[in-house]
Amino acid sequence: MGEISQETVEKYLEDNPQFAKDYFNRKLQVEAPSGGAQAPASASFPGRTLAEEAALYLELLEVLLEEAGSVELAVHRALRRLAQLLQADRCSMFLCRARNGTPEVASKLLDVTPTSRFEDNLVVPDREAVFPLDVGIVGWVAHTKKTFNVPDVKKNSHFSDFMDKQTGYVTRNLLATPIVMGKEVLAVFMAVNKVDAPEFSKQDEEVFSKYLSFVSIILKLHHTNYLYNIESRRSQILMWSANKVFEELTDVERQFHKALYTVRTYLNCERYSIGLLDMTKEKEFYDEWPVKLGEVEPYKGPKTPDGREVIFYKIIDYILHGKEEIKVIPTPPTDHWTLVSGLPTYVAENGFICNMLNAPADEYFTFQKGPVDETGWVIKNVLSLPIVNKKEDIVGIATFYNRKDGKPFDEYDENIAETLTQFLGWSLLNTDTYEKMNKLENRKDIAQEMLMNHTKATPDEIKSILKFKEKLNIDVIEDCEEKQLVTILKEDLPDPRTADLYEFRFSDLPITEHELIKCGLRLFFEINVVEKFKVPVEVLIRWMYTVRKGYRAVTYHNWRHGFNVGQTMFTLLMTGRLKKYYTDLEAFAMLAAAFCHDIDHRGTNNLYQMKSTSPLARLHGSSILERHHLEYSKTLLQDESLNIFQNLNKRQYETVIHLFEVAIIATDLALYFKKRTMFQKIVDACEKMETEEEAVKYVTIDPTKKEIIMAMMMTACDLSAITKPWEVQSQVALLVANEFWEQGDLERTVLQQQPIPMMDRNKKDELPKLQVGFIDFVCTFVYKEFSRFHKEITPMLNGLQNNRVEWKSLADEYDEKMKVIEEMKKQEEGNTTEKAVEDSGGGGDDKKSKTCLML
Repeated sequence: MGEISQETVEKYLEDNPQFAKDYFNRKLQVEAPSGGAQAPASASFPGRTLAEEAALYLELLEVLLEEAGSVELAVHRALRRLAQLLQADRCSMFLCRARNGTPEVASKLLDVTPTSRFEDNLVVPDREAVFPLDVGIVGWVAHTKKTFNVPDVKKNSHFSDFMDKQTGYVTRNLLATPIVMGKEVLAVFMAVNKVDAPEFSKQDEEVFSKYLSFVSIILKLHHTNYLYNIESRRSQILMWSANKVFEELTDVERQFHKALYTVRTYLNCERYSIGLLDMTKEKEFYDEWPVKLGEVEPYKGPKTPDGREVIFYKIIDYILHGKEEIKVIPTPPTDHWTLVSGLPTYVAENGFICNMLNAPADEYFTFQKGPVDETGWVIKNVLSLPIVNKKEDIVGIATFYNRKDGKPFDEYDENIAETLTQFLGWSLLNTDTYEKMNKLENRKDIAQEMLMNHTKATPDEIKSILKFKEKLNIDVIEDCEEKQLVTILKEDLPDPRTADLYEFRFSDLPITEHELIKCGLRLFFEINVVEKFKVPVEVLIRWMYTVRKGYRAVTYHNWRHGFNVGQTMFTLLMTGRLKKYYTDLEAFAMLAAAFCHDIDHRGTNNLYQMKSTSPLARLHGSSILERHHLEYSKTLLQDESLNIFQNLNKRQYETVIHLFEVAIIATDLALYFKKRTMFQKIVDACEKMETEEEAVKYVTIDPTKKEIIMAMMMTACDLSAITKPWEVQSQVALLVANEFWEQGDLERTVLQQQPIPMMDRNKKDELPKLQVGFIDFVCTFVYKEFSRFHKEITPMLNGLQNNRVEWKSLADEYDEKMKVIEEMKKQEEGNTTEKAVEDSGGGGDDKKSKTCLML
């Protein structure tokens, strides 16, 4: 026989692994150390030395390392060795978990002996023996988290013979211990029936505990990894759900579908379905007639907690096993496989989470036991839960089928699914808000359409200005050429010089409101924008007439005021020679904005809107009425038949809208004090320049300076009534005062507040004094600076100063009158006192107090 080398032995063992394994098991005993010394004995393993005990642990660690990929296989090998060491007939492992909020133990490895095979001992999910914690010694060990050595099971009150009856095996004694991680029990290990003794000894307990302490490492490691995967899946589901939920806000079905389809890989199931519930709480009256007449039986089926009939109007079925597919079933029949069991209806009725193991075997729900479709797929385990919105209404049912690893759904799956459904339910707030917003938008469009129907100039109103039928003998305006319409319109418009349209002293009082519309049209022709920007004559007339109708019939802020502001803007541009700073397009926009600046004014100011918490105040935070006038003006331009800027390009139109915003918002007097200093600096700079061209360049090169000047122009236009000749100003001032007094009446009656003196009808005699204060505090600066800026505007300052003299005269008369009244009152009081003294019988010698007499 040749010499056997180490390489030959290693090669033989590698080629014959089973022989090597059997040989190692037979030769488990470790030889005593040489040299005649007695090796120390193991305290835990009788008949073995410490070295042999260490060898056992090393073997166990190698097994755990070798089978780290499968925790069941590693534990099985450990239990085989443990059964041999304890001389136990068999060993078992039960896993601890929770379903539906209830903890339970389930058999995972049963009847492991030193020679049994893994396949024979592994319990597949549909054959698991499941116990609640109040049944059996295994449940009691999980509940108490303590080790139990039971020498005679029949004398133990916690013992259950359920498994013995199922298998025919007789349990006499057992040793059981839990594996605990933190406060959570992961598993319960059990050694059953000591072979060579009537019961397990204390040493057996120690061996059991020490050996399983190593096994627990892989269980804890596996559980930690499982928890990590759970949290990873949860975070991915939330992240992708949030991403998709906010992509789709228009429809709940699309919102759910996008989110659920995106997170499908993280749900760890073979199939899932979403049943969407009808959200109708009350039927239409005509649907109730057949029931009330007895023709149809009243609904007696299940209802949701909020009282709705449980009606699934759509099922979305996501197939993840095999070839991925999505099936949408509108109006699903009650015998559809997703509904036939009755589970979705039960969840919708009660709002419970239902986690079912081996669902087809359940006696309460009638799950389909065979394949549900042509794919051959069958239902095994089911997790069903409600999708609840923020109002706590159940909007749908999510049902998940068959975990991909074959195991039943556990509490962590429940938590992940609940997190997903809660998020989907809460995200419905976005869809509901979007739906409400759409309804409000639709209502706004309808209200706008109704408004336009009543406000927009009618064909007859257009004919009252554009007499194409009489002059051209054409019945339909569309048959007329644009040049013909321009010609006949110009012929009918008033002469601007005769009507004083170029004058700062212009008065609207002698002119009818209808004629003012024609005057407004004339102003657009005078600045040469109608032909230049191809404004259709019919559109221009319709717009101007509609603007006139947009002004309410209030005392002062009506169409006449709107026209006056437009006419003053025109006069500042042309007579005041401010046009040189602006392009024709800008002048066009400024004139149009001036006409619209107070459209739909309610006759009350911004402060009243805030005090009364009007819808306008709730809509606009600042410059309330001004922003409303702006929005109204922009709304008119959205109608093509009213858009006088329809032939501008996109950039020109954006410029016009921006100028509208600046011009109209600038009429808020609260902003006046912010811009006056900036305007004054521009005037100061221009005053120092030697030539007109230099000043024009200084202003026109900077769009901001142009906007500041335009804003001050709007203020000057808005206040221009104060500069008119006295006979006009005195009448207009009474109109303004009357509107203020009307607001004061509202504050006193509606708001139950005392109005300020300016709004108080009881203090109307103080009007002249108030006018003088208004001129000094607000108006003088405006017209003084404009007169300094352009001497052509000086007539406005002169008119203002003349009116101040008149108002001051009236105020002085009022003061003199009040002084006389005060003196008369004092005299009457003195006479009354003297008469009281005489009547009391007192004379010059009377020493009594006059105060006492008065009292």
